[in-house]
Amino acid sequence: MQEFEDQYEAFKRLIKTHTPEQALATIKLFGMSDELAKRIAERHQQETIAVREKREPGSVVRNNRETWYVGPQDDDRCWPALRNLLAKQSWNEDSLRGLDSASTKVVSMLDHPLESAFSTRGLVVGYVQSGKTSNFTALIAKAADAGYKFFIVLAGVHNGLRLQTQLRLERQLVEPVIDQWHPLTGRVGDFEPPAGNPAAFFGDKSQQHVLCVIKKNVPRLRKLKAWLAKAPDYLRNCPTLIIDDEADQASVASRSTNPLIREIIDLFPRGGYVGYTATPFANLLIDPAAKDLYPEDFVVNLPKPRGHFGTEVLFGRDALDGEDPEEVPDGYDMIRTVPDEEVPLVRPGRDEIEGFVPEISGALRTAVLYFWLVTAARRVRGTGVPHSTMLIHTSVSTVVHESFEMPLEAFRKRTAGWLDAADGELLEELRRLWEAEIVRVPGTEPDLGETPVPYDALLPLLAGVVDDCRIILDNSKSVKRLDYEAGPVVAIAVGGNTLSRGLTLEGLAVSYFVRNATTYDSLLQMGRWFGFREGYADLPRIWMTDGMRDWFRHIATVESEMRRDIDVYMVEDKTPRTFAVRMRTHPSLRITAAGKMRDAVKASAAYGGQRVQTRYFRTRDAEWLRANRQAAHDLVDRSLRLAGARHQDNGMQGRHILRGVPYDVILDFLDEYRFHGKSLECDAGLLRSYVERRVRSGGGGSLKRWNVAIIGNPLSADPEKRYEFGPGLAVDRVIRAKLGESGGDAADIKTLMSRRDAGVDLDLGALTEINEAALKNARREQAPDTALLTLYPIDALSPSPTNRERRAPLDAVDHVIGVGLVFPMPRGEDSEVEYYSADLSRVQDDEEEDLSLLFEEDDS
Repeated sequence: MQEFEDQYEAFKRLIKTHTPEQALATIKLFGMSDELAKRIAERHQQETIAVREKREPGSVVRNNRETWYVGPQDDDRCWPALRNLLAKQSWNEDSLRGLDSASTKVVSMLDHPLESAFSTRGLVVGYVQSGKTSNFTALIAKAADAGYKFFIVLAGVHNGLRLQTQLRLERQLVEPVIDQWHPLTGRVGDFEPPAGNPAAFFGDKSQQHVLCVIKKNVPRLRKLKAWLAKAPDYLRNCPTLIIDDEADQASVASRSTNPLIREIIDLFPRGGYVGYTATPFANLLIDPAAKDLYPEDFVVNLPKPRGHFGTEVLFGRDALDGEDPEEVPDGYDMIRTVPDEEVPLVRPGRDEIEGFVPEISGALRTAVLYFWLVTAARRVRGTGVPHSTMLIHTSVSTVVHESFEMPLEAFRKRTAGWLDAADGELLEELRRLWEAEIVRVPGTEPDLGETPVPYDALLPLLAGVVDDCRIILDNSKSVKRLDYEAGPVVAIAVGGNTLSRGLTLEGLAVSYFVRNATTYDSLLQMGRWFGFREGYADLPRIWMTDGMRDWFRHIATVESEMRRDIDVYMVEDKTPRTFAVRMRTHPSLRITAAGKMRDAVKASAAYGGQRVQTRYFRTRDAEWLRANRQAAHDLVDRSLRLAGARHQDNGMQGRHILRGVPYDVILDFLDEYRFHGKSLECDAGLLRSYVERRVRSGGGGSLKRWNVAIIGNPLSADPEKRYEFGPGLAVDRVIRAKLGESGGDAADIKTLMSRRDAGVDLDLGALTEINEAALKNARREQAPDTALLTLYPIDALSPSPTNRERRAPLDAVDHVIGVGLVFPMPRGEDSEVEYYSADLSRVQDDEEEDLSLLFEEDDS
């Protein structure tokens, strides 16, 4: 009995990244009996049927995955109440639809709450100040409607953010359907164990959902763990969702909070963990083979909301491979320079902190004056949030923060006096400043849509703004903190870490930032200027050094490239266990803290060391298919006739290999062959750009020579199965049925190329096991400078195997040409950019892609 349970648990782990058939075949390789395999298959079928009957309309495929959740249902209560509340709070219909779609995507990645046991690990990647809290509030509402019962929100590490999250969830989630919820935490303090046995909250008789909002604080987490541990029997039947806000902070590579979070997760046999962050660098570099918080089940990009000011909107970015530099955004003209020589006036050295007094002069003086002008202009417009905030962030030291209070207050009082006296010199300075700024970023630009405010219109309100302005020090020692609950605020906020994570600075219009930081995630999180600027989209300004401006532009490029990698999960046959997101480095910055990168490995830029294959085909488009057949024939003909490639004839084995094909022949093929638009990694422009860059580098692995392989089935006596690329170059066609739910415009065969195919041009005889690591090593040793392109003649009909319920005949109007590309790792200095990623070497060995298991009649 125990052997069966152990094998079944192994099977359930495998089907997260494999089909059930592949999973069974894989564990059978380790000696499982046919009888045991049959029992496992029967149990899985019974459980699948049971899950599908739990919630209509049943299991469907969304986001390249089979899921039980397709969206809200008629009898839901929590999500409709949240949606109605947001609609009353001025959310427009487009924004509500976007939130609905994005949150449904995340719920669809979770396990069904009525599964007997599950443990999900996922990550949701948003933008700084972009509405991540709204998304996970919607996620909680929909998961509650679907049957999840207990929700733990890990709300950062500071009291301010915990309280902000608690208030938000109370107002938007709990109060609209108060009978559905029992909050364990409130507005005062943090989690304290309630009196009595926790079983009262989690027993089957309790119909309420339980909500706990808690800091990532060791004493609090220990209290929660100890309290929960008193009711293990009840927790066993309690579907639980843990939301980790700011999931890269304190959750990753920390000696105290990380183990506690994992121990709390382990208390729930039916639990999901979803991290939310705008800076996922550390999360994506966790060791996937360790029992940790690596998002092994899914990583999802949240869409960029309309009107959001992100890194590339403000700083621009560099063009990525395959992009036209002329079409890449260069950012609004909103960044102003703090001269390097002024930095010591506002940020003392370590030995100069005591007794330091900052100077309100130069760029800082200009920034403060501009802030008061902006606030007056916003009062003229009367739109957007009623608050107006300026951020000054120069140091982590609370002593330095305190040193700003008196000089800023003295400057405010002097300015108020000059305005009362109608000082001509000041008024002329203010006029010149305002009129210069509104020309540099005209509000009339289509993407901004704001009405310009003349200087003479704002001047009468300026004195009132200066009188209303308060200097607020917001740090870990502050008694008086930023508080937007008591009414409209005009504030110059001076702070450090408490203003760097999650906390929203309402109406932030001006930022003065010279804080010394050296990692991508720290810099982005300190950038509180990201977010929405409704009613004043033309007015925000940021003062920083030119060096920092370059850093943020680089990070914008890193972000864009990283998100492009993450999008692969939604459309390609890849998961975080089979494909690692890559992050480019910078000579002066670290990706994240050194401790969070200890398990990371160097990864190749773009396609280096990767295997790329076509998955989607236009099977009803005769012209598209004919053009691809012609491109393949031209490639073979040019390789032999023009390039003089050596032909290795293995036709009786269904293989032909053309060795030594020049790269320009391959580039011509990439220009002619039409990849389907859904295959993100099979982008001809990206592929061409990468090959050309490697060739230009001239270093090791320069891709000047290629091998081209024709891969089919061995020639049989049946001429109806034969496909000829040219004289003496014939094989029998391969069978590739499509997934049953895919359409003719995007017929999805899921997998084209086996691992053995990826090494068809290599001598693999000495390998005891063909896995990704072994293949990469073999190519490094045998063909370090040579890439491989494979051509597959796919039978137009390609009937579905009788034992594959989810497969359907390909049923194309013509035979189909599939393409695979295998790139060697770069060597030496041939890559201009260095990348890091998670180390998948120990998890990829579990992957089995032998296509003969999928198509028994196909010998390829």
